[in-house]
Amino acid sequence: MAAMTHADEPHHDSLAGRLNWLRAGVLGANDGIVSTAGLVVGVAGAGADRTALLAAGVAGLVAGSLSMAGGEYVSVSTQRDTERAALRLEARELREMPEAEERELADIYRDKGLSEELAAKVAHELTERDALRAHAEAELRIDPDELTNPWHAAWASFAAFAVGALLPLVAVVLPPTAWRVWTCAAAVLVGLALTGVLSARLGASRVGPAVRRNVIVGSLTMIVTYYVGVLFGVTVG
Repeated sequence: MAAMTHADEPHHDSLAGRLNWLRAGVLGANDGIVSTAGLVVGVAGAGADRTALLAAGVAGLVAGSLSMAGGEYVSVSTQRDTERAALRLEARELREMPEAEERELADIYRDKGLSEELAAKVAHELTERDALRAHAEAELRIDPDELTNPWHAAWASFAAFAVGALLPLVAVVLPPTAWRVWTCAAAVLVGLALTGVLSARLGASRVGPAVRRNVIVGSLTMIVTYYVGVLFGVTVG
């Protein structure tokens, strides 16, 4: 009889990669929307013309995309190096003291609720099959074949930031002067609501809190930066 699966349940073999892409993509899109919106709304508040707004927005898009990608690459590379170091240490311990490591694995399964005899049997059979994988998954919570990929995170962050940044940039540059800030604000709030819904759906979490967080942070950012721009425009005008 075939094993039953649950389509809506995030299983281990795909969850790590899925969460890595989700984190990088959602953070990148949100950061692109919020930071670029804050930049162009602040510049608009200072009374800048369309050319200045476009220049500021494009510069913010390029700089933010590269910064986000670089930050993700460094962060995930550090995580990957840590995982590799832990696997090397575990492999050495398995070579030098295999019996102690097998007892340690049995203790892990006993602590999870298995009987002494069954825990020892499971540890022995898993060790016979693939000792390093068994310890990596049970002790280190690492899948040796699914280490985090810094390039995936970097490219996801770069693309997501750029796409997110385009929304406020287009919304503030295209409309007439009197409608720029309001159009940008409306577009940004819709975009942040959508990324909140997307992140909640992909992460199998509640939609309401995710949307509220995004909208509140975006609104506060635009309000503060707009009045900073207005103050700067009044000061130098």
